Amino acid sequence: MSEPYSRRLLEFEQKIEYVFQNKLLLRQALTHSSFANEKRLNKLANNERLEFLGDAVLEVTTSEWLYKKHEKMPEGDLTKLRASMVCEPTLALCAKDIQIGDYIYLGKGEAATGGRERDSILSDAMEAVIGAIYLDGGFANAKEFISKFILADIEHKQLFYDSKTILQEIVQSDYKRHLNYELLEEVGPDHNKKFKVVAKMDDIPLEMGSGRTKKAAEQEAAYRSILKLRTTK
Repeated sequence: MSEPYSRRLLEFEQKIEYVFQNKLLLRQALTHSSFANEKRLNKLANNERLEFLGDAVLEVTTSEWLYKKHEKMPEGDLTKLRASMVCEPTLALCAKDIQIGDYIYLGKGEAATGGRERDSILSDAMEAVIGAIYLDGGFANAKEFISKFILADIEHKQLFYDSKTILQEIVQSDYKRHLNYELLEEVGPDHNKKFKVVAKMDDIPLEMGSGRTKKAAEQEAAYRSILKLRTTK
């Protein structure tokens, strides 16, 4: 393994507070299929198998956490809550917290089209890292990673994920007004757009948000607007 790769992996280990015995497992967890294909690596050298394993470890850990936290919640509600916690947008948000996109090995084309910010790539890498830790250090270490970087502050993360729905309810119920989003800016080539929007309560501007899609920009604007309305009530 070359020196730049070694430094890269060591830096990520410091960020996640876990040191791998087998550095190759971490390298594989951060290797996207586009990079493996571009470098003509073995077809199993990407992170897809580790993602498969990490997904299962994440589901077990999350299920246990919910079972203990919500003692009187029925199975159906537990299932829905777990699904919202381990869904792609929530995992991508957790991945962004540890800047995992900066450490993923991506093909040049994927990197050039915003792959380091794509929810699907980030969430898959997050699950792959969980799988790698499970193989390297066992279930206890994988569970600690999940507790620290996914389950911690999960209510805040879910607020972000559900922000558009929550803001809609606040505006309609508490203010009896109409919520809408206005596009302020759209820049960049088709393959790598950036959008900026503002959330409005009737004609009253609330907060702005930006993102690679209009939906992502609206989500951020909604989240910021919720926080603003909560502080002004």
